[in-house]
Formats: sequence, C-alpha cells, structure tokens
Amino acid sequence: MFKTRLLSGIVLVALALVLIIAGGDVLLCALLLISLVGMFELYRILKIEKGAAGMAGYLAAAVFYADLYHPFLPDKMVFAIGTLVLLMFIYVMTYPGYRTEQILAAFFGVFYVAVMISYIYQTRMLERGAYVVWLIFLCSWGCDTCAYCVGVLIGRHKMSPKLSPKKSIEGAVGGVLGSMLLTLLYTWIFRESMQAGTNEMLLLSVISGVGALISMVGDLAASAVKRNYGIKDYGTLIPGHGGILDRFDSVIFTAPVIYALAAYLIK
Repeated sequence: MFKTRLLSGIVLVALALVLIIAGGDVLLCALLLISLVGMFELYRILKIEKGAAGMAGYLAAAVFYADLYHPFLPDKMVFAIGTLVLLMFIYVMTYPGYRTEQILAAFFGVFYVAVMISYIYQTRMLERGAYVVWLIFLCSWGCDTCAYCVGVLIGRHKMSPKLSPKKSIEGAVGGVLGSMLLTLLYTWIFRESMQAGTNEMLLLSVISGVGALISMVGDLAASAVKRNYGIKDYGTLIPGHGGILDRFDSVIFTAPVIYALAAYLIK
C-alpha cells in the first residue's frame, strides 16, 4: 500500500507540475475535468450522479468554466441564481423524484467542487500567478505531510477525536509552521524570478500559514461527509489515495483563500 501511495503521489506531483506550468487553456480544461469527476464522486453518495439534478450540476460547472474562458455572464450572482432556479425547476417538475436535501446537495456540489477548484486557475492567471499558485499546494499537501510527521513524532492531544482520531493539535501546529517554512524556502529560491523582497517573502509565508489553517477545515469537512454516509473514500481513481475529493479536499478550501489574499495583498 505504501509503495502504491508513493507512486501515485509522484504521478500527481508530476501532473501538477506539467498542468500548472502550462497554465492557460490546458489548466482550465484539466480543472474542469477534475471538477466533473469530483462532483460525480460527491453526487454518487447522494444517489443523484446520473439523474436530472446531477446533469444540471455538471452543466452549471461547464457554464462556469466557459465564463472563465470567455466571460459572458454579467455577474457571478446571476450564475448562482440561475443554477438554483434550474435545480428548483427540476425539483418541482420531477416531484417526488428528489428529496429536498438531494437538490440542495446538487447546488452545493457546484460551488464546493467546481467553483472552488477553479481558483487554482484564477490564481495562476494573476500577475505573478506562475509562482504564487504553488502556495496552494505548499499549504495544503505540504501542511498535510508536515502535520502527519509532527503528529507521529510528538502528537499527544487529539484535535477532533470523534471525527479524525489520528489528528493531533501538535500535528496541526507543525503543519502550519511547516507550510510557512516551506513557503519561505520556496520564495527565497525563486526570489529573483518573483521579484520578491524580504517583506513580501514574509507576507507570502504568512498567507501560507492562513491557507494551511483553512486546509485543515477542508480536510475535516470531507471526513465529516464521509462519516455521515459511512464510506471510507469518495472513489478509487487514485490508487492509494482514493478519489479526487480525497486528494483535493484541502486544496478545495485553500485555493480561494490563497487567491483572495494574494490578489489583494501582493501587488
């Protein structure tokens, strides 16, 4: 299992390198595909992956990504309202085919998966996005790795015993500090290319620390959903890791945070 997980992890990192370095339409299309698979995994546990509600969710995701490629929506709120109206139309026209919570979950899935993952692309498209975008992974996957190592070594106090008994407060602190140190090292290595001074390097490190904290919320939120529905993993697409949502659970939450902080604080 460890070898399988390690090999899958190496492949994932290699793919991330290729897609993010390529950026542009290549990254946008890849993230749309990842979003659709992630939505399918979420919808499957709610048994709406193949029905009209699920199809409406996939369509909404495609429309959102099309708008990122070539903006045509006057406002993002129009997209949100349009998606809700479409799903409510399906709800009433197929009644009693869907339960209320299934329609709400279909709406939730569009934003939780497709919209939030899209911020990887939106961060990449910032002025210095080719460098800043890596903070998303440094403070999600980096935090996860550092938290695990610190937790195994000195973890004593459980962070959320009922939800995730293996996670410790010490591990969480180690994850945040580890993410900040990794970001500091990363920005120091690429300081000339990024045209980043000492203050900016420290600011990016703090941004990563905030992102790392949020990434834990994403990780625990995904665990809570799985526990509520009695499943171990969302899927089996990635050997040793589970499904798309199992590997991107923290990235989903981190990407919008890094985008917002970088867009407003890094000039």
